[in-house]
Amino acid sequence: MQRHGILNSHIAKVLADLGHTDTICISDCGLPVPEGVQKIDLALDFGVPSFEQVVSIIAKHMKSEAVHVAKEIKEHNPEAYDFLKSTFPSNQYEWIETSHEAFKEATKQCKCIIRTGEASPYANIILRADCIFSDRP
Repeated sequence: MQRHGILNSHIAKVLADLGHTDTICISDCGLPVPEGVQKIDLALDFGVPSFEQVVSIIAKHMKSEAVHVAKEIKEHNPEAYDFLKSTFPSNQYEWIETSHEAFKEATKQCKCIIRTGEASPYANIILRADCIFSDRP
């Protein structure tokens, strides 16, 4: 049993198996999961665990180079958007903002979708893995 890091064995395995440019998605409880994409369901109740909680923990344990969000998040969920901008500053990460439909299409390429209990609109992010020996933080 490990003492530190991600305790969820499914998430720990996905992160350990990621290669440079592989993607994962962290979603609210309403995002559809495409057929063939692994779903890791953490949702226990509306808001539990929250999108922010899960993103914060994943961000500590995954080296990412890019974030992808639906542009609708800015208008319909500015709190989540501000949280993401502060967690993944645009001077350190590539930001991709597309329509929600294009975002859902991009989830088809993700290694997994980690479903939170978040019940606010457009609280979804795709993270693209960086090379672990690059110069980025």
